[in-house]
Amino acid sequence: MRYIVVISILTVLLFMANLFFGSVNIPVKDVWHILTGGEAERAGWAYIVLQSRLPGAITALLCGSSLAVSGLMLQTAFGNPLAGPSILGISSGANLGVAIVMLVSGGVITTGGVTFTGFMSVVMGAFIGSMLIMALILMLSTFIQSNLMLLITGVMIGYITSSAISLLNFFATEEGVHSFVIWGLGNFGGVTMGQMPMFAGSALVGLSISLMLIKPLNALLMGNQYAESLGINIRRTRNLLLIATGLLVAVTTAFCGPIAFLGLATPHVARMILRSENHNTLMPLTIVCGAAAALLCNLICILPGNKGIIPLNAVTPMLGAPVIIYVIMKGRRTS
Repeated sequence: MRYIVVISILTVLLFMANLFFGSVNIPVKDVWHILTGGEAERAGWAYIVLQSRLPGAITALLCGSSLAVSGLMLQTAFGNPLAGPSILGISSGANLGVAIVMLVSGGVITTGGVTFTGFMSVVMGAFIGSMLIMALILMLSTFIQSNLMLLITGVMIGYITSSAISLLNFFATEEGVHSFVIWGLGNFGGVTMGQMPMFAGSALVGLSISLMLIKPLNALLMGNQYAESLGINIRRTRNLLLIATGLLVAVTTAFCGPIAFLGLATPHVARMILRSENHNTLMPLTIVCGAAAALLCNLICILPGNKGIIPLNAVTPMLGAPVIIYVIMKGRRTS
């Protein structure tokens, strides 16, 4: 529990740092006045803090938590430390869904007489794409017994979706390709305060379902037969895991772009801190670690100051890849 408290305090400090620092230099006292309902020296500063930095910090917090808990659930369900939204092709499925929406349908989805446009159409495309790939992976897991083979299958699915995206880019308009490329760089600053209720609500629903799965996930650590002997409904657990992971990956990918390594590396950081696989403490710690990691990445992105903002996916691999290399080397030493 003390680790969760410490990381939570660190998360709060990083959240505040995201509010006080940015590409525009605003005095700390003015930021504080704005956050407490006062007035700043310049009127434009209030807009930057309340309409840019605040939603960006909230988005980073929720996105990091969502991807981290998705990675944890997938690693537990597949019994593979390298399982994650990106490695298993789930993020690629969301990318393909968004690519179809942006490059083919012109940002419009019509289904059942209902038309979705703008961000809602992107969310729908990402959700459908990630859910289809996740369902395919879970279906294949009933036939493929080897975790390594299942992992390779997920990677191959990712290659297939990437190939389809490349073809869509080739035949798309210049404007469509530009929009898709910018979206693909990753960014926590794309969610406005007006869109925040939908984004935050969807993420919190997914996180709530994940917390409901703590007991079944602990049972799955001992194998499916052991879980069934405890009265765990494996099919219902997998369906809930599918819904939670698909929702979390779809929402974060739609609003923030495909974020690399957060979902894969963060659960391992939490395991190294706790040295335990007990999801009663591992899942809450993974959630706060994911939030802290995303807030740290967002803070690093604005380091150039007025020279611009570093793309998010240029930062996350620098922090996540060393963790995965360590996990692989550690597994090789113990094997």
